[in-house]
Parts: sequence; C-alpha cells; structure tokens
Amino acid sequence: MMEDILSELGVLFCHESTSAGIAVVALLRHFGCPCCWELASVLKESKPRFDASGVKLIAVGVGTPNKARLLAERLPFPLDCLYADPDRKAYDLLGLYYGFARTFLNPASTKVFSSSRFESLKKAVKNYTIEATPDDRSGVLQQGGMFVFKGKQLLFARKDEGTGDHASLDEILNICCKVPVA
Repeated sequence: MMEDILSELGVLFCHESTSAGIAVVALLRHFGCPCCWELASVLKESKPRFDASGVKLIAVGVGTPNKARLLAERLPFPLDCLYADPDRKAYDLLGLYYGFARTFLNPASTKVFSSSRFESLKKAVKNYTIEATPDDRSGVLQQGGMFVFKGKQLLFARKDEGTGDHASLDEILNICCKVPVA
C-alpha cells in the first residue's frame, strides 16, 4: 500500500528526485488557513537547513494553483516547493482527517491560542489574504500532516489532530538533517 501511495504522490508532485533522497512532505490544511501560513513560514525559515542536508521540501495545500501563488507571493514562500491539490487526492491517500468537528471542535485545535504561538502567527499573517481560501469551501474542513520519506521508505508520519496542531519541526529536522557528531 505504501508503494501505491508513493507512486500516486509522485504523480501528484511530478518530482523524480524524491525516489532516491529524503523528502519532507508537509500537507497544509488549505492555502487560506492562517495556521498554515504560520507553518509555511517556519518551513521557509528552515529551508536552508533542509537544502544543506540534501532534503527536498514539499509543501502541499488544498486549493488551486492560483491560491498557492497567493500564499507564495504574499508570505513569501518558494513556489518551486509548493503544490496545489484541489481535489485533496494526497490527503485522501494518506488518510488525513477531515470534517467539521475535527476542524472546529477538536481540543488539539486550541494549541493555536497559546501565548507561545501568538507572535509566530502574527508575523506569518502580516500579508495574509482570505482570498487564498479554496473556492470549494468544503476544503477548509481538511486537516494536514507531515511525512518524511527516504526514497519509498516512510521514516516519519504524523496526522494533524486539529487546526494548527502541526508536527514538531525540531523532530522533523532531527530525523532528516542530523548533524554528524564531531
């Protein structure tokens, strides 16, 4: 089954280099989600470390390519790392959570209200626009996740439990960007 998922993801992302190296695949909820702008901002800040370790960063969001461009231009975020999944195919393949209660009523969603997240969120949404929200509003009910692949081997998988409940970037960096011991 994992090979089917990876094959389908390869088709979705059209990126051959992930077949041999390490890829971090961050599935954002959707391009109009302020919490996803925060995650994209943190990923962008970490991109030099990913690049130095030879790790391919792939961010996927629910919405059309023009919605992805809004996030890329306004945040900014590197467009060559950003993929649009208007039909949520990757999300369905990976079994990510979806639904009203999961999005708005899940206790995990309260993490976004912590004081430690406030400044990060505020900075990330400085140039935010609600226009990046998918035209198909059902897309806002999609939750994201974080996956690390080495070729076709899954090294790490985490489904976001609720809105803003992202994987620890420190954990992701430790998995794929280990610094050799001197």
